[in-house]
Amino acid sequence: MSLPKVSNAGGPGPGGLSADDAEQEAAERNLIRRCVDFHTPAVIDLQNRLFRKACRSHHTRHSAEYLQPHSSCLRRMGLPISNVAAPIPSELYLTYCAHVTRAKNSTPILCLSWTPGGRRLLTGNQEGEFTLWDGIHFSFELIMSAHDTTFRSMAWSHNKNYLLTSDGAGNIKYWSPSIAPVQSIDSHNNQAIHSLSFSPADTKFVSCGDDATVRVWDWATHTEERVMEGHGWDVKSAHWHPRSSVIATGSKDNLVKLWDPRAGNCLSTLYGHRNTVTKVAWNDNGNWLLTASRDQVIKLYDIRAMKEISSLKGHNKEVTSLAWHPLNQTVFASGGMDGTLLFWNVGAKGSEEPAAKVPFAHDMAIWDLQWHPAGHMLATGSNDRQTKFWARNRLGSSQGLGTDDRKGTEGVEVLDAEIELGNHVGIVIGRRGQTIISMQRATGTKMHVDQLRKVLLIQGTARQIETVKKRVNALLDRVSSEERRDGMMPM
Repeated sequence: MSLPKVSNAGGPGPGGLSADDAEQEAAERNLIRRCVDFHTPAVIDLQNRLFRKACRSHHTRHSAEYLQPHSSCLRRMGLPISNVAAPIPSELYLTYCAHVTRAKNSTPILCLSWTPGGRRLLTGNQEGEFTLWDGIHFSFELIMSAHDTTFRSMAWSHNKNYLLTSDGAGNIKYWSPSIAPVQSIDSHNNQAIHSLSFSPADTKFVSCGDDATVRVWDWATHTEERVMEGHGWDVKSAHWHPRSSVIATGSKDNLVKLWDPRAGNCLSTLYGHRNTVTKVAWNDNGNWLLTASRDQVIKLYDIRAMKEISSLKGHNKEVTSLAWHPLNQTVFASGGMDGTLLFWNVGAKGSEEPAAKVPFAHDMAIWDLQWHPAGHMLATGSNDRQTKFWARNRLGSSQGLGTDDRKGTEGVEVLDAEIELGNHVGIVIGRRGQTIISMQRATGTKMHVDQLRKVLLIQGTARQIETVKKRVNALLDRVSSEERRDGMMPM
């Protein structure tokens, strides 16, 4: 059937279209819609939502199918990869930066969490403010004051009915899913509370802080049930076992401890690290415990045998954040003090080397990272005041998946260089590090100032290093000329 032709003459708008139609066509032509690759993990999550019982308890999470379509419709409802039992690991290494958020009057992002269902991302900054971002189009939605001091942690209950947050002054707050305050508790001798975690049944939760204690709370009565003491210094992280009555904690005394919250005593102590333990994380299977430390090492323990499985070395600075993949039980991501983002696969076909690496993910420390519940996206919050959304590489791209760490994203060799700063270290760093951060963003290099040696350490390609040297030398020459001019001026 032939379509009617539209005459170009006699119409009030271009091509014979009316003014309203022309305006609508122009709007559709100028519409730019961001798109994130929803691949295998998202499809598996969708299948679980449709055909599996939506139970939030971990021990019944993989229950039998309860929604059974008619037999005549089965062949039409099957997804292209419905026979895949688990995602392909390489599809889980999210090395493509899909979006970078830049909030007005931004401050360092210290913690973040996806809302139930992954529709939005909630971040907490140094000023104690909530910021809400759209998880699909990455647009800004809301900012509100939550705490009087800096955020430290946030955790959703397993049934997703409530949110817990803590700050640097020992305050714990309950929030509803609509981000409305419900309850406020002061504890830990008004010292910073670094971590919160719910029990498997959501009837209890645990907190830890700078007073070197681990405290167990009753959710319904908002009362403190037990105080567990045993660490010799600040407790930086705590995580409740996904199925059992066991709590793992990591402290500034270099120790990882396992606690019985019912009796309040220490079950075991792990001595694997040589510096502050920054993060501990149970795998969803409940058998593996992951620990990260300032000694730049990540350790994996098998709690069934109480032994270390592997020691993972890939970071060049302190490890500041960890997160297991929500669907694949052998994959996790880690963030470092220097802004490096690493992806690991520790399964039977895994390795002790990073499976993927993003060396310039952030300009400064990655304080927190969280996977989307569907597993197709990763959100990271950093000290550089940015929140970034990471997705799978575009087709044909191998960014971050190379085996040679000294190669750039296009196969170009990455070099190291130094620039002598003398007495102008503070000028190069700038106020709150803004000068060095802006140069890193503009040139794509990684820079760090060694204040003892008074040198600027640069990592990048030869062309990038040459650009940085020109900018830094121009800055130093301008400062030196201003100092000479001020010295020649009469008093």
